[in-house]
Amino acid sequence: MSQAKVDRNKEQKANRKQTVARQKRQHTLTIFCGWALLVAVLGWAGYSAYGIYQSNQPAVYTDLTSINDYVSSLSDSE
Repeated sequence: MSQAKVDRNKEQKANRKQTVARQKRQHTLTIFCGWALLVAVLGWAGYSAYGIYQSNQPAVYTDLTSINDYVSSLSDSE
């Protein structure tokens, strides 16, 4: 082996602990960001699906004429 290759291997061996720690941090950050992205996409899809489901439901209207008649009869009696 050439002297340059030996020196390079010694330098890599000396910095191996920092290199491995950096790789582990990058791997953990990648996994975390992947899960966060997955949760965000699934949450958005669920929210959109619920909105579509709610918009397809028939609107419920209540007949308030009897209540209006009762309230108007109360104000007329005074």
